[in-house]
Parts: sequence; structure tokens; C-alpha cells
Amino acid sequence: MADAGASMTLATISLIGFALLAGFYLTTLNALWTLVSVTVTAVLVSQLLRKLRRRDALTERRVCVLVLGDIGRSPRMQYHALSLSKHGYSVTFVGFPGTKPHQDVIGDERITIIPITELKGLQVGPRMVSYVTKVILQSLQLLLVLLKTDVQSHILMQNPPGLPSIVVTWLVCGLRGSRFIIDWHNYGYTIMALSHGPDHPIVRLAQWYEQLFGRFSSHNLCVTNAMKEDLQNNWNIRATTLYDKPPAIFKETSVDLKHQLFMRLAKTIPQFQVCGERPGDVTEKTAFTCRDPSDLSVTLTSGRPALLISSTSWTEDEDFSILLKALEDYEGFVKAGASLPSLVCVITGKGPQKDHYRKLIDTLSFEHVKICTPWLEAEDYPVLLGSADLGVCLHKSSSGLDLPMKVVDMFGCCLPVCAIHFYCLHELVKHEENGLIFKDSEELSGQLKSLLWDFPGCEDEGKLGQFRRNLRASGGQRWDQNWDQNVLPLLTAP
Repeated sequence: MADAGASMTLATISLIGFALLAGFYLTTLNALWTLVSVTVTAVLVSQLLRKLRRRDALTERRVCVLVLGDIGRSPRMQYHALSLSKHGYSVTFVGFPGTKPHQDVIGDERITIIPITELKGLQVGPRMVSYVTKVILQSLQLLLVLLKTDVQSHILMQNPPGLPSIVVTWLVCGLRGSRFIIDWHNYGYTIMALSHGPDHPIVRLAQWYEQLFGRFSSHNLCVTNAMKEDLQNNWNIRATTLYDKPPAIFKETSVDLKHQLFMRLAKTIPQFQVCGERPGDVTEKTAFTCRDPSDLSVTLTSGRPALLISSTSWTEDEDFSILLKALEDYEGFVKAGASLPSLVCVITGKGPQKDHYRKLIDTLSFEHVKICTPWLEAEDYPVLLGSADLGVCLHKSSSGLDLPMKVVDMFGCCLPVCAIHFYCLHELVKHEENGLIFKDSEELSGQLKSLLWDFPGCEDEGKLGQFRRNLRASGGQRWDQNWDQNVLPLLTAP
């Protein structure tokens, strides 16, 4: 039905174009033809608007969630889609295919994923020509995709990336009478500035674009109070703060589930395999756990390494050389006789700089530190976070106004975190309460040393245990309650 409506829409647009061209030609003849051409064009435009805005009984229960990026790597937008579905909305989820979304999204009957292709511009000529043609092609593709869907009550769009999705979404909402919500995760121009520099013309153009068209939305969400104030003070955009909160799947992992996950990972990741296993030993073991064959009970091994985890998109706003230097210092502490455990460092994620850092990791020769960089399925990631002993975050916001979702997820699993300092991080990480904040590799290595001293005994007695107890006691709001409180009223408002 939507496809048929889109075909009629395109036909009407073609007729309008024909009428305008004919009118331009005929106006050279006399005033009568001018009047006729204007009348015909006006009638066609009114018909087009009626078709585009044709609503039915279900229109107010339909919402489009849009991200001009990989759906599977857009957790917050997946959570939006699931929350909308829980409240009875039919969700059209538009974005790039690639990484598999969470199974809850795939299996939800109310959520329909519409994949769009990440297009490239002309691959010849100046780089600017390639970029401009890419934006034009992506705009046309996105416009056609959104017009082919049934009329939605709202379109909820992630920014960044916002070029060209902000202006295209605003245009579609204007044509179809839908309300436009922008979810500000960061500023796109600040991310571009990491590569091009803040004074590059394309960065300045992107800033002007976000500031201008960002004001045309019906509602705005953002991820921190600092960003809310910045939007209001500098761009005159009013927003509601919707903090990232962990969904219920992020929680502490039982010993049995830890063992099951470690056994699966050990099949392909050597760092999870037990060292020095004796021939003929029938005990089911990993580097961290073992199952007693007599009663099938699972225990954590007494001499196990500590499990350190970090999650990343491998982009320029995360400098992993800081972690690698800190791990080098940690190796030195252990060799010098410090009462510290061996360390398995798991760095998960995909991104453009992964190969660069993997090459650096391959040059390291550690005896007491092992590093692996796997990609985990969406269902395994929260289980691994709930199994870890300490988290590390190297996210340094390009704008200084957004917070790392990875830390939110870690806190949902009651996992203490060491996080690199940047403006507004205090809205999430409370130094010496739920984690520690560092500024360089020297501070980070010192924190690893103090937190893991006498491990695993420090899990109960030291700072590591205290931070975990604080996280358990604080509890905190989960995503569902937070969303119901801040987003649902925007959808139901007249």
C-alpha cells in the first residue's frame, strides 16, 4: 500500500514539474496561459500534499526510527525501537545493514527494519566533489525511502550523523505532517574536526548546517545536561536530557554463565584457554573457571588472571596507546615482584583504527599481560561485561558534551571503571565512588596497580570491592523507566 502511494506521489511530482516547465514556456505567449499554468500547478501541489498526508486510524501508532549508520552498532536507537514497541507502536527502523542487531529487535513483530545502502560519491576528481555527490545521492535515496513508508506520527532521528538526514527528515515531516524528533548524541561537526581541523571550510559548513536545521525539529533529546545547556545557550534549541541507562540485560553474571561464555570464547580465543592443562584431565576448565566433574558445580579458580575489558569504536576520539602504555607499566610492576595477578585485557568493537592498533599490539611482548580484540555478538557482550573484574574507558568526547554508553553498560553490570577525564564526565563517573578518573597512562597504570593489588582478595576488601558494592547499592534507573518518564510524554502530547 505504501509502495502504491509512493508511485502516485512520484507521478504527481512529475506532473508538477511538467506543469512548471510548460507554464514557463507558455508565459511567453500571453497572460491567459500564465493563469492556466499557475492553476494547474496549484491543483497538482494540493493533490500531492493530500496524498503525502493521507492518514488512517493507525497513523498515530506508527513511528520511524532513523539512523544514517549501522543499526547493529546503534544501541540507543535499538533501545528506542524496543521501548516504542513495548508501548504498542509499530516501528519502522531505517538504517545501514552490517552488524547484527540485538535478537530482541530482530524478533519483535512490531519492528520492521528497512535497510538502506551507504552510498559513495564520484570516485574521480577532487575529494570535495566526491563528498558533495555522496550527500546528494544519499539525500535522494533517503527521501525516496521515507516517502515510500506509511505516514508516521513521528520520525525519531539520531544525530550524528546528521548530514544529510536532518534536512531530508525535516522535509519529509513537513510534507507528511509528521513530528520530527532529533536525538542529539553529539555534534557531527566536532567529529569531522578531529580529521580536518576546526577551521576547515567543510567543518564550518557542517556546524552551520546542524545549527540551522537542528532548530526545525518539533522536539529534541540529548544525552547530558551539559549538552542541553549548550544547545539552549548557543543554538537556541530546547532539549530534554535523556541519559543513557542500561537495559535489564546488563547485570552481574552468575558463575555458571561465566563458565559457559568462557568455554565458548576459548574455542577461538587462546587468551581464555587454560594454561598447562595436564593430559587426561577431564575437568572442564577455562583460564578463569572450572567445573567439578563430580557434582558439575562451577567455581572461579584461585590463581586466575584478572579480566580487564574495554569497548571501543576504534575512532580518533579514543587513544588506545594510553592503555597499551599502561599495560606495559603493569607488566613491569609484576616482573618487579608486585603482588598483582596476570591480566587478560579484552578490547571489543569494530572501527577504522582497529587494524592500526592490532599491529601495535602484535609488536608487544608481554609475559603477564594478554590482549585480545574480538567482536562479540550482541547477546554475549553484556554477559562478558558482567563477568569482568574491571572496565577501562578511553572515550574522549569530540564535543566534551556526550557520555560514553560503554560506561553506562558497565555500571549496569556493577563493574567498576577507570575512565579518561573530559568535561562533563562527572555526570556519570564519580571519582573514588564508582570508579577512578585518569588523565594519562601513568595515572592509569597506577590505578590498575592499586585496584588489583592482592587480587582476587581485593574483590571483597579493597577499593575494587568497595566500588562494586557502591554500584550495587546505588541501583539506579534502568532504560525503560527513564524512557517512559522522558520520551513517552513527547509522543503522547497533543
